[in-house]
Amino acid sequence: MDYNRIDQQISGRMRKWGIPAIRVSFAIIFFWFGILKPFGLSAATSLLKSTVAWLPFGSPDTWLIIIGWWEVVIGLTFLFKRTTRIAIALLFLQMVGTFMPLVFLPEVTFQNGNYLLPTLEGQYIIKNVLIISAALIVGGTFYKSKKHE
Repeated sequence: MDYNRIDQQISGRMRKWGIPAIRVSFAIIFFWFGILKPFGLSAATSLLKSTVAWLPFGSPDTWLIIIGWWEVVIGLTFLFKRTTRIAIALLFLQMVGTFMPLVFLPEVTFQNGNYLLPTLEGQYIIKNVLIISAALIVGGTFYKSKKHE
């Protein structure tokens, strides 16, 4: 059995399907979690409302609806290769708001004020670093380098 050949075949399949899998995963997650928000069905509703309560315009309920539909649009634009750039731009703008509770609500996102001990909400937010990383990988595939051709 030639393990190197098997490894190359597996790597080739991962290269072929990895980016589409990320795009579809993003589409599912953003659409699903986003569509819950405008209907007040998201588990993140209270956290989101607490985060945006200080904004000088719009009520927390209005922001909940806007952010929910924003996420739905992110999900839908990840479904199509030609709109992926738009999806990534919208995602990065959304991520700015996603990390706001870590700064503005540390009593909710960290245990006993210890920044090394995130609460469940804090973990939920911090894991978005993976989403940002995956978006960078997807965005890095828009143009092929001459080195790789």
